[in-house]
Amino acid sequence: MALRFYGSGAAAVFAPLESLSRSELVARRLTDAIALGLLPDSEQLPGEADLAGIFGVSTTTIREALSALRLRGLIKTRRGRGGGSFVNAKEEMSTSIVRDRLEELSLAQLRDLGDHYSAIAGTAARLAAERATPQDVKRLDAVCDALDSAVGAGARRRADAQFHIEVAATAQSTRLYRAEVSLQAEVGTLLWLAFGDDESHRLTVQSCRTVVSAIGRTDPDAARAAAEERVADSTARLIDLRLAMED
Repeated sequence: MALRFYGSGAAAVFAPLESLSRSELVARRLTDAIALGLLPDSEQLPGEADLAGIFGVSTTTIREALSALRLRGLIKTRRGRGGGSFVNAKEEMSTSIVRDRLEELSLAQLRDLGDHYSAIAGTAARLAAERATPQDVKRLDAVCDALDSAVGAGARRRADAQFHIEVAATAQSTRLYRAEVSLQAEVGTLLWLAFGDDESHRLTVQSCRTVVSAIGRTDPDAARAAAEERVADSTARLIDLRLAMED
């Protein structure tokens, strides 16, 4: 039904709500962490009571989330002394998880995600250029070096996420920093698919250095533009991958 009375600007207000239960949201958070390598293979998860406290949900919700992960083969549970839930992360499994996540998103959702990503990254870079100290610039250069030397898709994606987070930290805005951390958790697994090959990695490192160069020159407009260009490229790659899934 067209929302003519409210105007086209109301479309975002009346967009469908995310229809996930709390246990599904917990399972998604843990799945993303496993796919990104933040929870490595054989890592023991905290106990159910501890997880319930961390996520602010009931132990019943945690049990449902862990059961879903167990059914997907992402964790194994051992009973008795020394038992618990342990990560079962294989590279081919992580790739499958990420592709499934991308396939769940529509093109409109990907564009919306890109818009949000661009707003946060661009503003953070602009403020970083206005507020960075020489020590901040050195730290950002070091993060670029770490990204340059990262080997493997997972390590490269984590290093790229760290770069964005460090830029947000340099912006000296607590809200922006929190938004960037949350955004990286949301898009990190997806971008893993887009930047796995060596040429993409080289271009990613180059774009990072462009952002840092602008920050070092105290050029807010150039820093913002460079950061937004990085996001536009990331979004375009994800949309291309999503379209390829429909062929």
